[in-house]
Amino acid sequence: MSKKRALEFMFGLLGAVLIYHFLIFFEFIPFDKVWAGRLNSVEEMKTFETFSILVNVFMITVLIIKYQNLLNHKPNRIIDVLIWVFALFFSLNTFGNLFSENILELVFGTLFTLIAAILCVFIAKK
Repeated sequence: MSKKRALEFMFGLLGAVLIYHFLIFFEFIPFDKVWAGRLNSVEEMKTFETFSILVNVFMITVLIIKYQNLLNHKPNRIIDVLIWVFALFFSLNTFGNLFSENILELVFGTLFTLIAAILCVFIAKK
C-alpha cells in the first residue's frame, strides 16, 4: 500500500468518525452507548464530543498537509512528528476500547483505532 493510499484510507476513516461524533453530539446516538458507558449527563457528553470533533478536525488537517507534501515531494518533520503522536494516541485508545462496556464500541472502536494506529505508523515512517 502506498502512503497516498494509506492517507486516503485515513481520510475515509476519520470522516466516518467525525460523522459518528456529530450523531452523538446531536443525540441521534444515545450518549450512554459511547465513551465506554461512563458519561453521566448531556452536558458531559457535549464537552467530550466537542473535544473529539476538534481533535478529529485537527488530525484531518495535519493529514491533508501530509498528503499535499507527499504530492509535492516536500518533507515536513513537524507533520511527521504529529502523525507519530497520532499513532501513539490511536495505540493507547485501542487499549482503552478493550475496556468498553458497550460491545459495539469494544469491537468496532478497537478495530478502528488499531487500523488507524497501523496506518499512521506507515504514513509517518520514512
